[in-house]
Amino acid sequence: MHTAITELLDIEFPILAFSHCRDVVAAVSKAGGFGVLGAVAHSPDQLQIDLDWIEHEIGDRHYGVDLIVPARYAGDEEGGYSIDDIRRLIPGELQAFVDDILRRYEVPERVVDRDAGDERGFGVGRADAAPFSAAAAGPQLDIALAHRATFIANALGPPPQFLIDRVKAEGRLIGALAGKAVHAERHVEAGVDIIIAQGYEAGGHTGEIGSMVLIPEVVDAVAPVPVLGAGGIGRGRQMAAAMALGAEGVWCGSVWLTTDEAETHPVVKEKMLAATSADTIRSRSLTGKHARMLKSSWTEEWDRPDTPDPLGMPLQPILVAEAQRRISRAAHTSGSGAEKLANYFVGQIVGTMTRRRSAAQVVFELVDEFIEATGQLARQLES
Repeated sequence: MHTAITELLDIEFPILAFSHCRDVVAAVSKAGGFGVLGAVAHSPDQLQIDLDWIEHEIGDRHYGVDLIVPARYAGDEEGGYSIDDIRRLIPGELQAFVDDILRRYEVPERVVDRDAGDERGFGVGRADAAPFSAAAAGPQLDIALAHRATFIANALGPPPQFLIDRVKAEGRLIGALAGKAVHAERHVEAGVDIIIAQGYEAGGHTGEIGSMVLIPEVVDAVAPVPVLGAGGIGRGRQMAAAMALGAEGVWCGSVWLTTDEAETHPVVKEKMLAATSADTIRSRSLTGKHARMLKSSWTEEWDRPDTPDPLGMPLQPILVAEAQRRISRAAHTSGSGAEKLANYFVGQIVGTMTRRRSAAQVVFELVDEFIEATGQLARQLES
């Protein structure tokens, strides 16, 4: 396939795979696509290890790294909060609410093994850095640019200027996600090379405009800068639709969560395989910003009219981090409260993620169905 994206990234298929799992990233790049490692959950040491491993696996093929640095962030005006600063700002009644959820669902305490690794979670770049912050992303960026990552993406708002400048200085490409045409225009004005137009259907942080409307709006707004379609794309027909709307390729995230290589929690993976497209919800309950995830008892608890509203980013991630670790540890017990609470980010495409496949098989099936769909359109034109 030949598009602006395949030319820019030197790949066979214009399929970019966002995943927190290094095995998925490597498998997609080896299959002719372009794997992008989500680094937000990585400590600097773990990111170093995973990028070394990816490069060993893929040889001279290409890959990218995705960071999360929001445009607006609590504490920015004071130079950025530390984790201890954030903990002091969390209201006691919110902590009591989280503790009550764990008590009512009988989620056991977690035995912490201090020698087992970093217990802070959320991929904090410094020991005192807040999650989803420039302070956390700085060390991650240094490591990515010390490796062969050819593309750096910012997944939440416009990339900060330090990120753009560093990436450009190193001769790499930079991309950013956009949920509105005006956001995409700002990205391009700031120097972004590739725009990911992510529709409402997507998993994780997402806006309120559907992909069918958003993609052509963004394409028209930023031409000739290439656009990737994202949100609700997990099959070749959807890939064909996105490219018919003007996208030069697609950015897929959710579809990899049930692949053989994915490190998705086994209980959550089974929930995804059984879910329909109606079984997701946009909730602030994990990060403090609206993010699409599986419905579960966790989202129900936060969505009740008699419960407190989630805090903003970065307070909410710190508030719920230990609770989520306890839930993850205990969710393996069938019928348990932790199993009912367990969930993860995923888009509406989950309704078609009904069988286990390898990541490479997903790539090849996307391409095969894309060819069938475009061939059918060509035949309709001939008739």
